Amino acid sequence: MQVFWFIPTHGDSRYLGTSEGAREVNFDYLKQVAQAADSMGYEGVLIPTGRSCEDPWVVASALLPVTQRLKFLVAVRPGLHQPSLAARMAATFDRLSGGRLLINLVTGGDQTELEGDGVYLDHAQRYEQSAEFIRIWREILARSHDGESFDFEGQHLSVNGAKLLYPPLQKPYPPVYFGGSSDAAHDLAAEQVDTYLTWGEPPAEVAKKVADVRARAAKHGRTVKFGIRLHVIVRETDAEAWAAADSLISKLDDDTVVRAQAAFARMDSQGQRRMAALHAGGKKRTRADLEISPNLWAGVGLVRGGAGTALVGDPQTVAARMQEYADLGLDTFVLSGYPHLEEAYRFAELVFPLLPRSVQDKLKLPGQQLTGPFGEVVGNSYLPKASQS
Repeated sequence: MQVFWFIPTHGDSRYLGTSEGAREVNFDYLKQVAQAADSMGYEGVLIPTGRSCEDPWVVASALLPVTQRLKFLVAVRPGLHQPSLAARMAATFDRLSGGRLLINLVTGGDQTELEGDGVYLDHAQRYEQSAEFIRIWREILARSHDGESFDFEGQHLSVNGAKLLYPPLQKPYPPVYFGGSSDAAHDLAAEQVDTYLTWGEPPAEVAKKVADVRARAAKHGRTVKFGIRLHVIVRETDAEAWAAADSLISKLDDDTVVRAQAAFARMDSQGQRRMAALHAGGKKRTRADLEISPNLWAGVGLVRGGAGTALVGDPQTVAARMQEYADLGLDTFVLSGYPHLEEAYRFAELVFPLLPRSVQDKLKLPGQQLTGPFGEVVGNSYLPKASQS
């Protein structure tokens, strides 16, 4: 099991849909979140992409020297990047980071945003382009270890004599992650990516996706790993967790929800449509309506695009729900929570000790030894007692 956190380059807050309790996106804050994830033992962080975010490659490069072992899941965008340039960027980052790069292939689903970036392809064409892009990217990097060049002529992209002189540290290339819910997305995942990520849908729906991608991959003689993108709201008791979920959307007004849902409705992303269906396009507002599966809450998606569901509950419950997904074959959990700094600590402190022993061992920093007091000294004389859990 891999447990990742999230760098909130599109903003962070205590309350969704309002500036109240909000935090400025600046380097100091992003560094705090990254260093918290690094020191607590998260394996990596996802850095989002899109016009609502700071550039992920610049952010990852800035956070690299202030972290020690944290991996960075960074986006490449067909249509915005040329595959040869993206390959050089990946190889450079991978070498300079000591192999801490992971790649997130993002096709995009907002036509208005894409046209603003100069991409005028429809849904089917974008997936054709993405398939050509990642094939060229992979081949350039893989062949760089032997000094070979690569030729490719596709419908959307072509290269002649593409060559990379400085190969990546990871062989044959940094692992590729990818998410999408359409048939075209599943075909692309089956043929070319290393890990398929789904947004947080109920386990039965996730199981269908896993089975479909796995079957398609088998036809190509391949195996694919699986992961899930979720928010988390964990507190010491279920009651506290659900109160925190209610608080997160307590400042939302109807107009904000309506405007957000209208923006999401114009997208041609199948995944976004599936997210919207979980809360009926913003019409569901009560806990009874938004708890779409035990402890899976769709309230985040009222105003947030992309991943719109959260696991809500006490530590034992959240760990058990994660295990349910793990039992379906998912081994990567890309998590986030509000505010991201506090929730990173809260989740690690409350849930990490409940994960399988092999995961706990991996989450600890290599060679970590506590050489001083762990917790506040009691009465100026006594170290606090160790937990009995």
